[in-house]
Amino acid sequence: MASHVNPTVRRRRLGQELRRLRELKGMTAEEVAERLLVSQSKISRLENGRRSISQRDVRDLCGVYEVEDVRIVESLMQMAKDSRQQGWWHSFGDIPYSVYIGLETDAASLRVYDPQVVPGLLQTRPYAQALISGALPETAPHDIDKRVQVRLRRQERISAPQNPLRLWTVLDEATLRRMVGGKDLMREQLEYLVEQSRLPHVTVQVIPFDMGAHPGLNGQYAILEFPDASDSSVVYIEGVTSDLYLEKANDVQRYSVMYEHLRAQALNVEQSRQFISDIAKDYAR
Repeated sequence: MASHVNPTVRRRRLGQELRRLRELKGMTAEEVAERLLVSQSKISRLENGRRSISQRDVRDLCGVYEVEDVRIVESLMQMAKDSRQQGWWHSFGDIPYSVYIGLETDAASLRVYDPQVVPGLLQTRPYAQALISGALPETAPHDIDKRVQVRLRRQERISAPQNPLRLWTVLDEATLRRMVGGKDLMREQLEYLVEQSRLPHVTVQVIPFDMGAHPGLNGQYAILEFPDASDSSVVYIEGVTSDLYLEKANDVQRYSVMYEHLRAQALNVEQSRQFISDIAKDYAR
């Protein structure tokens, strides 16, 4: 494992290897759980990388799978040890979507569709502040500030001098029309969106209202792809109390095809840039 790989991705890769060993043994997650006297959900969470895994867990699982090669066991146990290290986001305390941040931090590309708000990676500080305050009215000011700081830190992937995140975002016109924080703030946000869209690794497209019904009406989602071929793509769907991560090839393919339809129905890059600029001018009046 390379030293720069973050703990979220370490857990994910370790989980994939443990799933592979289980399948080679021809066992179900339920059978493994019965052997170890644990819940089936624990085995599933270990395999999908959503739960921290201890070296003892690895040793016990290798025992069930009858892994005789000491080097494999030691390698997996080292991966478990490394996976318990903390990423940069842990310094901000309890972040509800920390798993997603870990994946985004290591992703090579990100495709986002959002029908309501500007994606976090393209938000200005004032927009982020106003958006979080409005969306979470019962949140303490210091917690709102913490979320804003995390959002701005995430944006470093866009401005990174080497290997910046390849971002493709499709927005519904409602995103541009929804006035968050006042006219001046929105004008500033939309001008910033146009500016960021000129970066060679950032693409922004808009689906105008007059396009009518389209495949994105079911809601926001993101598709993350990774530089290592062993890391499968992930579809991320944000929820109020919990988030959904889809990794099965059929699910990823279905959302990818839907995203291609969104891109095809949206205005092209230049048209989208002009469309956003025109709305920004409306806010200046």
